[in-house]
Amino acid sequence: MAKRDVYEQKTEKLLEPILEANNFELYDVEYVKEGSSWYLRVFIDKEGGIKIEDCELVSRALSDLLDEHDFISDSYILEVSSPGLGRQLKKDKHFEKSIGEEVEIKLYKPQDKSKEWSGVLVSFDQDTLTIDLGDDNLKVFSRSDIAMVRLKLDF
Repeated sequence: MAKRDVYEQKTEKLLEPILEANNFELYDVEYVKEGSSWYLRVFIDKEGGIKIEDCELVSRALSDLLDEHDFISDSYILEVSSPGLGRQLKKDKHFEKSIGEEVEIKLYKPQDKSKEWSGVLVSFDQDTLTIDLGDDNLKVFSRSDIAMVRLKLDF
């Protein structure tokens, strides 16, 4: 298992009691390198949305636990936030909650001369995502071809 995966899983375990005590939901944890810095990002959610005070509460409690357990060998920046309105869909639970919602899909390589697609998420399984492009025109994408999926924002 990659170091990144281990750090993310251990962080999720540390977060469980903090989130349960405050009726928050863990949306995602990611440990990524951007430039020369490592980031441990925690995305939390709750009914009615997350406020800055919620992020602060989780950040302080988690920071203390991370210091106590000290399993991340690199220097890193801890960030706690809401996944936002245009949240990325990464896990099956994210896709399940988003059935019937409009999504944007970005592909690694073009299909039918386009790397970007949008439509209503109809279904998904372990290997594919299906969206409705309109007028019951369904398009199936292999999950291995997808670079990113997120909820579409209309302004």
